[in-house]
Amino acid sequence: MKEKIKEMITSSKHQQISYAEYMSVALYDRESGYYMKAGEKVGRQGDFITTSNIGNIYGQLIARWYYKQVSKGNIPANVCEIGAGSGRFAQAFLEEWSLITTEPITYFVLEASPFHQQLIQKEIDDGKIKIIDSLSKLKGFHGMIFSNELFDALPVHVIEKKKGILHEVMITVENEDLKELLVPLANTNVQSYVSEYMRDLQEHERAEVPVAMVEFIKEISKIIDSGILLSVDYGYTDSEWEEPARSQGSLRGYSKHTMKTNLLAHPGEMDITSHVQWDPFIRIGKKYDLNLERFMRQDEFFLEIGILDLLKDHYDPNPFSEQSKRNRAIRSLITPGGMSSHFQVVVQSKNLSKEFSI
Repeated sequence: MKEKIKEMITSSKHQQISYAEYMSVALYDRESGYYMKAGEKVGRQGDFITTSNIGNIYGQLIARWYYKQVSKGNIPANVCEIGAGSGRFAQAFLEEWSLITTEPITYFVLEASPFHQQLIQKEIDDGKIKIIDSLSKLKGFHGMIFSNELFDALPVHVIEKKKGILHEVMITVENEDLKELLVPLANTNVQSYVSEYMRDLQEHERAEVPVAMVEFIKEISKIIDSGILLSVDYGYTDSEWEEPARSQGSLRGYSKHTMKTNLLAHPGEMDITSHVQWDPFIRIGKKYDLNLERFMRQDEFFLEIGILDLLKDHYDPNPFSEQSKRNRAIRSLITPGGMSSHFQVVVQSKNLSKEFSI
């Protein structure tokens, strides 16, 4: 992978590439990109853990919540999950759906990784899901589009202010190694985003510029005629980005549950993420007809949509029973300071015929 990136740099016009280009290859190259290669990414044997990996509670809870939305006559029983990974959420969702209703549901999975596609097909009957490779396959969609930790994994540009001038942090080759290089900011898409959505940076301050996020939101808005966009991720509001601790941005790598700050050392061997910029995310959505319905912490969202009902319905005094394990998983998702408190939920709607409510 490193040799491929070095060749990409040396063959470029100015012998340099942006962080966005670097991430695109390191994460999504068809042959050796991190997300595209075979190998477990999530869980104890992987590189990171997410809330969808804690039992089956997440998928079951969202299935119950979505069934309530469908029952109101506000939205049809169609779901598209973007970035389904191993398919654990989809499997839990569909199993719970079959327990609470006989109403048929169409469940699309947009998953680019061949490895993950195979995992999903292995775990879930082909008749229950439809794997697609492009959002364009959903043109005219009515239903819910769901994602968990999708936007944090999109490529980002990186900028830094130096001597009062905004520079883009580029990547070049020096003595056979990948090195950063600051050049005056010239990318018009980056300039437009900075002008519209970002505050002025202080000297030597860095920030990510998620141009790909803008394009992805625009694409989602184009294909969804009516429905709900449920996005779960980690990020900061504008006021949180202003805190001194964020002065160098949030771009990080993760390998074997260890955070990496040198993102150029082992491309293709680690996850690379950045925190979502929530205020621009919401404003961009509104610009493209996605109306904000809720923005809240994930643990608060779980409580609001009835996670305690699952806890009450499955009480068992035996601490080693499956029901007790389930209860412990539920508690771990709503415990103050737990994993869910570090994630946010954004619910957006488009062209719903009736008033939406959680």
